[in-house]
Amino acid sequence: MTLPVVQHMPNDGADRIQIAIRDKESIIKANLDLYQLHKDDMHILFVAYKENNELHLYAKTTTEIKYRNIKIYPICKRSGTLGPKKAEGDLQVPEGFYHIDRFNPKSKYYLSLGINYPNAVDKNLGYTGSDIFIHGQCETKGCLPMTDELIKEIYLYAFWANANGQQQIPVYIFPFAMTNANI
Repeated sequence: MTLPVVQHMPNDGADRIQIAIRDKESIIKANLDLYQLHKDDMHILFVAYKENNELHLYAKTTTEIKYRNIKIYPICKRSGTLGPKKAEGDLQVPEGFYHIDRFNPKSKYYLSLGINYPNAVDKNLGYTGSDIFIHGQCETKGCLPMTDELIKEIYLYAFWANANGQQQIPVYIFPFAMTNANI
């Protein structure tokens, strides 16, 4: 499934996006400058490590092949334990290879980015569930909560990458860092 370029209509949460731009654009620009990147020429990738409660942001220009780790965000809170999400309501955070499938600027958790859980692999395993998000605030029942301040940045990176033509923004969720020692 491809994600269409997002266009916001009046009163659809665009005010929250404008607040995020006002509050975070200079911070994002300074971070991108460190890596010779620009908001109008970037694609991104998110990698979450549940055990460390971290969300890593990787970015590259739209023409580069290799992503670079440009920021690490603390995940505010985690529900469940290490291991995959198997059923609706089990409070688990999924594990696997996903992508952003929707932008929600009117989320009850301030701003949120929907994850395509369950994906084809999850469905083949009989896993159920829905509405898994990277979102604001600091509460969760299986999502990746980042706080309102951090989701402003995260949302804008995704928003701009989508505007640059990145129709599928990958989100990889691992139980822990995939090092030789951990495996």
